[in-house]
Formats: sequence, C-alpha cells, structure tokens
Amino acid sequence: MTEENMESYLILRELDEPISRDGLEAAAEKSGETLAELREEGVAIRWVESEVLTTEADRIVGTFCHYRAEDEDAVYEHAERADLPATKVTKRGESLSGE
Repeated sequence: MTEENMESYLILRELDEPISRDGLEAAAEKSGETLAELREEGVAIRWVESEVLTTEADRIVGTFCHYRAEDEDAVYEHAERADLPATKVTKRGESLSGE
C-alpha cells in the first residue's frame, strides 16, 4: 500500500494516571519500535504528529495523535502492541486553524 492510499486517523489517548516527561519519552520510544515492527510485517502505518495534554503541574494526562494507516485495525494493533491507550480513533477531516 502506498502513502496516497493510506487514511488519516486521529487518536485520543487518555491516561488513567498522569505521567512525567520521562514517561512520555519512554512511551514514544516503544511506539516507534512498534511502528517499525508493523511496517516490517507489511502493515502500512506511519506516525505524523502528536499534541500532548497536560495538567497545570505539567503532568501528561493524554495525547491527540495523528497517524496515517491502511485502516483503523492497524491503528488499534499498534496501540495494543505498544501498550498505549486508544480511547477514541476517528478518521481525520479537514484542518481548521485560527493562526
């Protein structure tokens, strides 16, 4: 599958307990390793970007992630293997910006 044939998905990852920046870096590393494994297995999936959700004390409580993937199942497979929550997965629509 080519990049042009992949769909864009937005994933809300809500954490049960807040984590530190170190915890976020460890999760990002595991995510990257899992993406590489999936691609080696022939699954078309790619991380695009993430927005981090924080508390006033700068503790991470979740993320909004943008992925490109062959289908929604690939997004859920990645989340399961990387031990990441996938609270909600939706196809991405158009971007709106106030900037």
